[in-house]
Amino acid sequence: MAPDKAVTFAQRHRPGEAAQTDFTSTNELAVTVAGAPYEHLLCNMTLPYSNWRWSTVCLSASMAAIRRGVQRALFQLGRIPEWHQTDNSTSATHRIPAGKGSPSTTQNRTFNVEYVALMKHFGMKPRTTEVGAKEQNGDIESTNGALKRSLEQALLLRGHRDFESVEAWQSFVDNVNRRANKGRARMAEELAAMRELNVEKLPEYVELSVVVSDWSTVRVKHCAYSVPARLIGARVRVRLFEQQLEVWFGDERQLSCERLLGRNQHRVDYRHVIWSLVRKPGAFSRYVYREDLFPSVTFRRAFDAVQTPHRGVKGDLEYLRILHLAATTMESEVETALSMLLDDKASITADAVKALVMQKCTPTVPEMTPPTVDLQAYDRLLKVLA
Repeated sequence: MAPDKAVTFAQRHRPGEAAQTDFTSTNELAVTVAGAPYEHLLCNMTLPYSNWRWSTVCLSASMAAIRRGVQRALFQLGRIPEWHQTDNSTSATHRIPAGKGSPSTTQNRTFNVEYVALMKHFGMKPRTTEVGAKEQNGDIESTNGALKRSLEQALLLRGHRDFESVEAWQSFVDNVNRRANKGRARMAEELAAMRELNVEKLPEYVELSVVVSDWSTVRVKHCAYSVPARLIGARVRVRLFEQQLEVWFGDERQLSCERLLGRNQHRVDYRHVIWSLVRKPGAFSRYVYREDLFPSVTFRRAFDAVQTPHRGVKGDLEYLRILHLAATTMESEVETALSMLLDDKASITADAVKALVMQKCTPTVPEMTPPTVDLQAYDRLLKVLA
């Protein structure tokens, strides 16, 4: 006789008792943004009793994404459940050494300080599933599948999967969820059992204090971002959003860019460092972030072309002068000039590029014939008025 297998016991949900949140990948939907593949996740929240759901587009299962996803869902709902449940993901919890348990510990994991603060702000009690027990989050797992089926059908009806922006895709997801939520038979009962939402929105960022290095960079979450060189040695405030990053000095924003994911990534804007590189061209060839100083393939081709007649530091300086011109005028104009020179197989120098840019930028003044003024018309007008 075969041994007994583990039995899964269906649970009876109570209205307004808990919300469940989970992340799910949407790669199978093959969504593109502005023609480019867009790999991302959806942070989904559901109410198990009524199956109400809401979804937020995010790039990773980070704490910033949980904060934004939970907040968007609660403000859409307008009510607060008693509990908020997640699985044991590192965004909400982290491991602690064995034997150092606390009241907030679940099988060698404890809630992150940021997550506890989020729950406290909205007045929800946090809880997690047991480690390895996905079935305890069964409702949200089911919601993930149902949502993606609904999105697939909506995309098929739409006729294509490309969106002009991430915001347009988020709006599309919101509309799919709104249609699904309209038919929830238990929704009124669920809403009546929950407290009204009466708190303000939390900032959707974490603010860090960072000192700008001698490299004119700040290091945030193991990634490097360049800032204007005048800030070297200064302490700046970094606002870290789920999808973007801002650097502030005093009351002025110095940088706003897409947030880097992973570790040891870098984003260096040539405009921040070009002034020093033009004075120290010998540093270019072995510069750690050299590849970031090619804004496009055209600039890279131009660099290779410059290196043909001018090897070494001399060629580097010629390219850096071109990059300096892009920083002081318009990058698009410089790129157009480089394309023209490359197409004509002409010699590429900073002076040749500057001549083309100045020629295009110099406005053409139209010739105008001085008008003939008939003063007798004013005399006639005065007679009529009199």
